[in-house]
Amino acid sequence: MRSRRGKTLSEADIALWRQVARSVKPLPGRAPVEAEPPPEAAPPPAMETALIAVTAKVEKSPVPAAPPLAPIERRLRTQLRRGQQGVEAAIDLHGMRQDEAHLALRSFLRREQARGTRLALVVTGKGGPAPALFGEERGVLRRMVPHWLRLPEMRGLVLGFEEAEQRHGGSGALYVRLRRLREHGP
Repeated sequence: MRSRRGKTLSEADIALWRQVARSVKPLPGRAPVEAEPPPEAAPPPAMETALIAVTAKVEKSPVPAAPPLAPIERRLRTQLRRGQQGVEAAIDLHGMRQDEAHLALRSFLRREQARGTRLALVVTGKGGPAPALFGEERGVLRRMVPHWLRLPEMRGLVLGFEEAEQRHGGSGALYVRLRRLREHGP
């Protein structure tokens, strides 16, 4: 096939165009893209090689999506409120710097998941109304821990989390549900 500019399209050009045409969803009210490339749309050879390399790389290495977080079920929440269900493990991050707290939290969650713990309490503290010294913020861990629990690196550990009941620390603590550790058999 020859383009308008007099260039001959290679089989690779045509195959690439067909692949692109199949992946395109037309806008409402528009006709689908033709499987044969229009003469003026032929990509230059250097671009063709780059597109094929990128397409092959994407197809070979799919990135697994992080498992979604799930809220604590209403039944479990009710049991916690009534004292019928207890917290299996707890960590208190009071007084720690952010880097210390992040490391301690990650280690704690891994250890508890390995032990089979399903529900843990993470105490962050509420921060105080007192003025911060030397430009430090108050209640930093209270804001940062939920952010850390949402990170992709924690998704293999954390099933979900919510603010704790008042008797467990209220807004200064979080219930964290841990995922079951997957057994890798032979």
